[in-house]
Amino acid sequence: MATLKDIGVAAAINIVTAFVFFLAFAVLRIQPFNDRVYFPKWYLSGLRSSPSHSGTSVRKFVNLDFRSYWRFLNWMPAALQMPERELIQHAGLDSAVYLRIYLLGLKIFVPITFLALAILVPVNWTNGTLEHSNVVFSDIDKLSISNIPAGSERFWAHLVMAYVFTFWTCYVLQKEYAIVAAMRLHFLASEECRPDQFTVLVKNVPPDPDESVSELVEHFFLVNNPDHYLTHQVVYDANKLAKLVKKKKQMQNWLDYYQLKYSRNKSKKPSMKTGFLGLRGERVDAIDFYTTKTDQLSKDIEAERESVRNNPKSIMAAAFVSFKTRWGAAVAAQTQQSRNPTIWLTEWAPEPRDVYWDNLAIPFVSLTVRRLIIAVAFFFLTFFFMIPILFVQSLANIEGIVKAAPFLSPIIKVKFIKSLIQGFLPGIALKIFLILLPTILMMMSKFEGFISLSALERKSAAKYYLFIFVNVFLGSIITGTAFEQLDTFIHQSANEIPKTIGVSIPMKATFFISYIMVDGWAGIAGEILMLKPLIIFHLKNFFLVKTEKDREEAMDPGSLGFNTGEPQIQFYFLLGLVYAVVTPFLLPFILIFFGLAYVVFRHQIINVYNQEYESGAAFWPDVHGRIIAALIISQLLLMGLLSTKKAAESTPLLIALPVLTIWFHRFCKGRYESAFVKYPLQEAMTKDILQHARKPNLNLKGYLQNAYIHPNFKGDDDDIDAVTKDWEQDRVLVPTKRQSRRNTPVPSKYSSSSSPSLSEVVQEQP
Repeated sequence: MATLKDIGVAAAINIVTAFVFFLAFAVLRIQPFNDRVYFPKWYLSGLRSSPSHSGTSVRKFVNLDFRSYWRFLNWMPAALQMPERELIQHAGLDSAVYLRIYLLGLKIFVPITFLALAILVPVNWTNGTLEHSNVVFSDIDKLSISNIPAGSERFWAHLVMAYVFTFWTCYVLQKEYAIVAAMRLHFLASEECRPDQFTVLVKNVPPDPDESVSELVEHFFLVNNPDHYLTHQVVYDANKLAKLVKKKKQMQNWLDYYQLKYSRNKSKKPSMKTGFLGLRGERVDAIDFYTTKTDQLSKDIEAERESVRNNPKSIMAAAFVSFKTRWGAAVAAQTQQSRNPTIWLTEWAPEPRDVYWDNLAIPFVSLTVRRLIIAVAFFFLTFFFMIPILFVQSLANIEGIVKAAPFLSPIIKVKFIKSLIQGFLPGIALKIFLILLPTILMMMSKFEGFISLSALERKSAAKYYLFIFVNVFLGSIITGTAFEQLDTFIHQSANEIPKTIGVSIPMKATFFISYIMVDGWAGIAGEILMLKPLIIFHLKNFFLVKTEKDREEAMDPGSLGFNTGEPQIQFYFLLGLVYAVVTPFLLPFILIFFGLAYVVFRHQIINVYNQEYESGAAFWPDVHGRIIAALIISQLLLMGLLSTKKAAESTPLLIALPVLTIWFHRFCKGRYESAFVKYPLQEAMTKDILQHARKPNLNLKGYLQNAYIHPNFKGDDDDIDAVTKDWEQDRVLVPTKRQSRRNTPVPSKYSSSSSPSLSEVVQEQP
């Protein structure tokens, strides 16, 4: 069993490891040749250029200013200096609110830690229960609730602290929810014009035999929103076109590389082989080859564009509809458009950067089936995840390899190789699967059909958290695989499950302390070091970078990775809330994690990560909900644990805690969640009035009409004009081609039976 001395040694090792990582980062970040790795955000925004030094060429790669090495920790105060308002302008509200999750952890656990160490640790420590028993125990167990004898009056201290911790957590959550909701509304009110403020996404447009989707959408909104409708853009199935555009981009990049190479040495024209990886095949002129390829792809792209425009099957039953005012868009997005609630479905459009274009081509009717398939697949992935691992590991045994590749038999018989395969490959199979898990979960979310990157990340985060909860938390507490746990739970009564898990919790405190130090402390230090991006950048720079555009792509750091980062943070909330009453000794390790992570990620957000979209902190209700779930889990497990301790008088009083917590969650949901899913009409009208006063001549139609065109139609101005040529006319009302009015719930203002002729519309204009 682990002793306090063992934990101290492990903590010292992890602290030294983290310090070494920080020291390595401090040295690497000030080297000129690493500047693009550790400050890419400033390069991408055009506010930073490569460091240039006078003198020898060595200074262009190595920092010879030795005084800068003494200030190796100056990045920490620098990361904390930027005010939150400036941080929002610099990195966006999503990034600023993401940082508040770490602050929330500090706000919750700092008071809880002091109270638990001051009250519960002495209550636990001053008992001699474990010392006078035959049970094998550790020093940490003496600091936990395990050291309290069954039926002791001391359990009242734990019960009171459970109430105090719950009330404090709920108080902090309510305050933070109110702050973030206010930040979101202020952010939306202070933002300049954004296309998504005026645009809704309309899905499941009903088919009509007389009108195209574009004509039908236009007519429907001109009739039902005559004073506010401005323009629209139908959704195309352009996935094949996207592949052609991507391929042309690759060919163009190679062409630029060889042209640059030739411009530097006119005496020799570059050549290449056309076969596999350029290693075999006929040798040809590289510039001519890629010029031909690029020209052919340009023709293919233009032909595919024409096909998409003219083929009715390429037009989906959906459209982005823009309005003249935010108020008009808010009304359309938040109301039912038809008496049939399954058609003309409207929702706020994501901002153009946030749109996941591939999923717009998925028919609406298939979404329910897709999500059911993924729900079943995720269930089996979570509870049977060892099956694919065992399959891979079966290939790692000697017989499997010899059967699959008989020619390797002589090599495998070597004792060293045989030991390596048997001892190394099975473990690496599990590690590879866990590394690939976030990608697998993101693919599952994409298959479900969500149409924004932010929604994809939120749904992937929910799946990842549930997977961690089952396979890391429950899997570590209860011996056996997740499938065995499921089998155990199925054959138990519901009130026995908290007891089963609750009894095991104190015994696993040492494991989770080690987990926090390794995954949390060392993981955060590894985040700031960015060893993997550093190596990849220099490998790409040396082997793959051919043009300046390649260099920009090589240093692109990506975004925060909400789908993996937030579930990991939530796991620490879960551990802290579960062990706050049971084993308070774990809490200081949680505090160190939140403190380190806040400083490190603040630095990364300021200097490294380039958020590719802005959702206005739409993820906060998910963050709040998962912390509430962790709080309820901690209460149920404490009830299960105390029920085994014969605390008959105090245990029933805990029943009120989950009830109060659920009531609190419902209160917060009703009070604050609307700010994240709806846009108040009052706010919309205020913003419209201010905009009209400040910019009375704003050409809103010119600003919006191209905003939601598929990116692959923006190759050149001619293409945009071809797609949007019909939008150049003022369209207050248009005559309909439809013989039946069954799809228009409200009649036209001109007639209850027919649409106006073009001459009537012209006469109506002032």
